[in-house]
Amino acid sequence: MIEARATARFVRTSAQKAGLVLALIRGKDVNRALATLTFTKKSVAGDVAKLLRSAIANVQQKDGFSGDVDRLFVSAAYADQGPSQKRVRPAPMGRAFRVLKRTAHITVRVAERAEKIAPVGADGEKAKRRPRAGAPKKKVAGRKSAA
Repeated sequence: MIEARATARFVRTSAQKAGLVLALIRGKDVNRALATLTFTKKSVAGDVAKLLRSAIANVQQKDGFSGDVDRLFVSAAYADQGPSQKRVRPAPMGRAFRVLKRTAHITVRVAERAEKIAPVGADGEKAKRRPRAGAPKKKVAGRKSAA
């Protein structure tokens, strides 16, 4: 499975605000993620879209990539807090308020989906799945319950 990542450092937004946008694209196919970012009204969506395109380009440069961009998906997307710029805002009566201008380090990982291989039984049909553990059992006609 081929995987690549792209990181944008010192993006002028808070990590919390960037995380809201990254949650929208996490786990989606790259084409759907880019479409989602195009119509997202947050200002950081443009930076994330640029970062996603960079991650796609990084995957295409790797050895062993199949060349099919449609099989790529966003495997991880997260934002870490960067350094805060400290500024001073004048306040009444000679005082001052401190303003924190936050930054974030945004990382997007893109991976290639594995090909789906369906298990085939001996008679050429798909193998039947076993019921889940703890699943309610189906009632069989003709049996009485012990209640």
